[in-house]
Amino acid sequence: MQVLVRDNNVDQALRVLKKKMQREGIFREMKQRKAFEKPSERKTREKAEAVRRARKAARKQAQREGLLPMPKRAVKPARPGAPRPGGPGPAPRPATV
Repeated sequence: MQVLVRDNNVDQALRVLKKKMQREGIFREMKQRKAFEKPSERKTREKAEAVRRARKAARKQAQREGLLPMPKRAVKPARPGAPRPGGPGPAPRPATV
């Protein structure tokens, strides 16, 4: 895994590295390897993960086919102080006669 450091910005490079590691599942694997997992527990966990993946795939397929409604898109919260869409806009100017 490789991350480029631009303009000596180590903080940004570290954030990028953590995001990549999270996506790859390295943190999850480190947590699992911290303690011994019995083979029976491992089989149970892997079966549960497979069931979860299969259910998710079936739900996505049903949504694509129109059998289930599509999930609502999450709306990002606006920055503090930013004008809200549909809200009160800039103050009206006084009429000059």
